[in-house]
Amino acid sequence: MGSDEARPGLAPGSHGVAGTLFAALYGELTPRPDRAPDTDRDPYGQFHDRALAMGWLDSLWGMNDAGREHPLAAPGSSLVTWFQVGVDSVPGDRPLPVQPFLRCAGDVTARLGALRLQSAQVLLPAQSLDVSARPQHARMPSLSTAAWFDDVRSATPVHVTLDSGQDPVVPAVARRVHRLLGELDQNVFRCESLAERVPAPPPLPDTFWSGPPHHRVTFRGTLSEWSLDAIGWLGGFLADLAAREGAGVPLLLTVTSP
Repeated sequence: MGSDEARPGLAPGSHGVAGTLFAALYGELTPRPDRAPDTDRDPYGQFHDRALAMGWLDSLWGMNDAGREHPLAAPGSSLVTWFQVGVDSVPGDRPLPVQPFLRCAGDVTARLGALRLQSAQVLLPAQSLDVSARPQHARMPSLSTAAWFDDVRSATPVHVTLDSGQDPVVPAVARRVHRLLGELDQNVFRCESLAERVPAPPPLPDTFWSGPPHHRVTFRGTLSEWSLDAIGWLGGFLADLAAREGAGVPLLLTVTSP
């Protein structure tokens, strides 16, 4: 098996999977000059070890897969790395663990080289959120950490696309989501308008969600900073918002800096 081939497995202690978190990072990677040329460490092993070291592997996600090239990637795409984990049902007081997931993905990619990120695609298993277990005043647990980004002044224009695949639920809630993006107490993503945009197809099996992509909405706005940390927070926030508005299905999030 080559060093870039991913090996699926089930993390010890995992008790079943309610949904799949998947991320694909696109851009330009400048290899690290200090990376050992004879290393057999691949993204799968690095992701596993990093998640284990941070206490995320058993507590936030279970089965995992990772790699560089992907057989479903669009020809000529600038895919750099991809990562896949299985999540259990999320406790009512927590958002989907998208932020630590992308943090782990970013740490692994940084071991390979310096990433000039152009776009990130994340499958959000919003069906893993039990919104009925949340009291009315705590329907959006992601909002409790939005202030983490308030002392940063590096706003970046972005396009943010949510796609529910063959399920038409996203267009049905698009107007409500657009309105709430401006009303909820957060400054991480400032939504300006709806836009028309068709992202690149994801390297994602249709069986993971209601694929292929079809029913989508794109928001144009600014992200407080162009980082996987901010994109991760936004993913958890949009999953909370979508589930609250009745779109508790797997959603493909694409965030692109024009």
